[in-house]
Amino acid sequence: MKAGDLVRTTRASIGRPKGSLALVEAKLKDVGSPNHFGPPESIWQVYLLQTGRQHRYLGRDLEVISENR
Repeated sequence: MKAGDLVRTTRASIGRPKGSLALVEAKLKDVGSPNHFGPPESIWQVYLLQTGRQHRYLGRDLEVISENR
């Protein structure tokens, strides 16, 4: 995943339904895995097309639909 990719959210939250479309704006940082055994997670800033607002998601909560080349 990289900036410019079109993604779909795989987790719902208040005001942001599961399956919302978004554009990836930036990778903010890598954080350690919760159990310290798996690979580190990345935090991504995305622009939700439905609401017109920016939000942050973990990489595991985003599904790439179309990659920016």
